[in-house]
Amino acid sequence: MADVLATDLADLVRSVGLTHGLDAVGVAPAEPFVATRAVLEARKRAGLNGSMQFTYRNPARSTDPQRTLPGAQALVVGARSYHRERPAPPADRGPVARVADYMCGDDYAALHDGLQAMADALVDAGHRTCVVADQNHLVDREAAYRAGLGWYGKSANVLLPGHGSWFVLGSVLTDAPLPPSSGPVADGCGSCDRCIGGCPTGAIVAPGVVDARRCLAWSLQATGAFPRDQRVALGDRIYGCDDCQDVCPPNRREQRAVDVATADPALAWVPLLALLDAPDADLLERFGRWYLPDRDVRYLRRNALVVLGNVGDPAVAEVIAVVERYLRHADPLLRSHAAWAARRLGRADLLASLVADPSLEVRAELAAEAPPLRHALAAEHDR
Repeated sequence: MADVLATDLADLVRSVGLTHGLDAVGVAPAEPFVATRAVLEARKRAGLNGSMQFTYRNPARSTDPQRTLPGAQALVVGARSYHRERPAPPADRGPVARVADYMCGDDYAALHDGLQAMADALVDAGHRTCVVADQNHLVDREAAYRAGLGWYGKSANVLLPGHGSWFVLGSVLTDAPLPPSSGPVADGCGSCDRCIGGCPTGAIVAPGVVDARRCLAWSLQATGAFPRDQRVALGDRIYGCDDCQDVCPPNRREQRAVDVATADPALAWVPLLALLDAPDADLLERFGRWYLPDRDVRYLRRNALVVLGNVGDPAVAEVIAVVERYLRHADPLLRSHAAWAARRLGRADLLASLVADPSLEVRAELAAEAPPLRHALAAEHDR
């Protein structure tokens, strides 16, 4: 009888999640992720996490649901799609930067709503719960894999059968003795390795293994100088990188098969000159839900200067005026990245004011090999 009641409760909770906007729900036992902990610790020893902390910070906690909810017996795992059509960049806003698809809407808020609705149903049935998503408390992808939602792709993303990897993931930890779903999904990648070759910086160093030090999505969130050898590869990205997912065949089939809404252009594209002109407070208000190291917008400005060097037109006076202003900025980190942008745009003539700059960042930038020229107009200017 107890098993029947537990099955009925699991069915109810799953139905509640789907009704409240989740696209898939599965249940896994709340056992420690022993193998996952070993993988995290090994990769951390190898330095593959770079400066990334997140679930690497404390693998003993992020792989053991009991650390977050003592007495937990089950994980109810939910997935919410963030698949949208990307709109064309605005033609009247000057140079623009691209935002990764998962930040083109507030999908984590929708995910939380679905998870919380399931948690409420469990509480109503007399059980304790804790909602966890995109936090260092738990490895979300492993929870989803154990709950039978999908398989690990070579990109290290979890792919849902028939739908791909365009999903945000989260869990409800509960002391309810819910029966698990059918179990892990079989690998669906086969011999395909397009994600590995499609990574612009070669960050996928082996199937399912990502070197964070070479991943553009992490470099955009890390402190210090943006890695010089990744700046040209950054292209027009200002937050996140979707390339490994864009080339993935299941994702491409999903894009063709499903009629979805078009993302809001104001969320999908960021006008660079406006960003670089805005006060700090305005940037925090506009981009507050992005991960910014130490909540410091200097890193957002740093990234924008690299992108401006990649997409800006050196024949446009407003572009050069912004670069010149940042060459005089009080922050040496920003002066050094403005110097890179100037050289990338073929305007090394702007750097005369930095010759006697005392900062190590600027001196290192001026001593480094110049990047390839961004624009034919830049080459003409240099001649």
